[in-house]
Amino acid sequence: MKRSSRWVILSFSLCILFTAVLSGCSKSDNKESSSTDNKPAATASASQSNASDDNAANENREPVTLKYSFWGSTIEKKTVTDALKAFEKKYDWITVEPVHIPSDYLTKITTMVAGNVAPDVGYMSAGSALSWAVDGKLANLNEFIDKDPIFRKEDYLDQVWYNWAPDKTLGMSTAVEGYGIMYNKDMLIEAGVELPPTKASEAWEWDKFLEYAKKLTIDNKGRNALDPNFDPDKIKQFGFQYDPYNMMAAVVSNGGNYLTPDGTGFGLAQPEAIEAIQKLADLMYVHHVSPTPLQTKSLPDMALQTKRVAITVSGNWALQDFAAQDINLGVGVLPKLKVSNTLSDGAPTVIFSSTKHPEEAWLLYKWMADPEAVLPLIAGGLWMPLKKDWYTNPDLIAKWASGNKAHPEGYVDAFMIQTMENGVRTPGFEVKNLSKIGALVTPALDLVWTGKKTAEEALKEVEPKVQPLIQGHYGK
Repeated sequence: MKRSSRWVILSFSLCILFTAVLSGCSKSDNKESSSTDNKPAATASASQSNASDDNAANENREPVTLKYSFWGSTIEKKTVTDALKAFEKKYDWITVEPVHIPSDYLTKITTMVAGNVAPDVGYMSAGSALSWAVDGKLANLNEFIDKDPIFRKEDYLDQVWYNWAPDKTLGMSTAVEGYGIMYNKDMLIEAGVELPPTKASEAWEWDKFLEYAKKLTIDNKGRNALDPNFDPDKIKQFGFQYDPYNMMAAVVSNGGNYLTPDGTGFGLAQPEAIEAIQKLADLMYVHHVSPTPLQTKSLPDMALQTKRVAITVSGNWALQDFAAQDINLGVGVLPKLKVSNTLSDGAPTVIFSSTKHPEEAWLLYKWMADPEAVLPLIAGGLWMPLKKDWYTNPDLIAKWASGNKAHPEGYVDAFMIQTMENGVRTPGFEVKNLSKIGALVTPALDLVWTGKKTAEEALKEVEPKVQPLIQGHYGK
């Protein structure tokens, strides 16, 4: 999924434009690469949740064809297609046509829906999915779940569900995408900086993190940012890099949120959020430990590998790329302001209400939600699983979260446990009217990220325009 979920969210963090997600996620922008090419595709016996349906494939049924739409890289396309083929093998009266849309996904799906040729099942961006569900374009999964004697909603992580009303569910995240820090171990060891903690209880306090980021930021004469003679105009190595998309982790860590708790006010204009956002901007323009948007354009894609950046913040999906690089990679939990947390992201998979084969669409939906069916994407670092027992059962954890290059030492604590226990859902899961609000907030925050205004100036100025657009939270 990568950053496909981001299309909506990135409109409020840069301000939170839409990845992975999506890469959730999911991140929307997409990222790529993999170490899973030689891993087995899903098998015909993959889904425990579908166990009661095993005999159905042997019955005489009318042939059914479904369409499954999705985005993603070459490896994601291959693994999703393999999972669909395994599904066809089990349910032999069903043929699934993969509809891979690597770019302009929402535009193309909108055209398909308008032309009455919508897919049966497929990915969707978060904000659009919620508004489409309200408009009746997406099925309410609760109607399938209530009739299914095997499927149990409680078997899946609570944070993956998209609800547009208390009793109406449009789907789950296609995959979980947690966030953390990833770093070049060699660079930290050479600088004498302690390695970032992997447990929430040991997360770096902000001042400690800032000191280390300064120590790791080096100018062209070898002076770090703690040196009074450090030249911020000639930096050859940055200590820290982050995408402002990730700002919500800091905002929530400091006690703020996108809206106020009652859903009636603009939370980003409150003191807790303003303070957190300003601290992120200060990393660029006061402390000079993180590249500005302009400086980021000149950095290579493999900034950690080439030692242009020591520590970066990214979603789980980036591990797939790093697994293909020659780098001594480490992972850790995000630095904290008041409490340790991470973002929990992931764009939803949905059933389109126009499907002519709802029963078969539900079988396919369950199949693709089962971690076993898409194990190469999970073990390869792109996705995190949806089911709770894949975070608690040692045998299942061993299948994906340890013992492979895509999941470095410390991953279980820094990403897996942190996301499950302290994951904060991105606003795309629940903020109503987000696209219209984001259309105002994005340019306001751009002024902060480019150093033209303080967070307080920018957010207080836009607050009167945002306030009339606030409609509260979905699912409440």
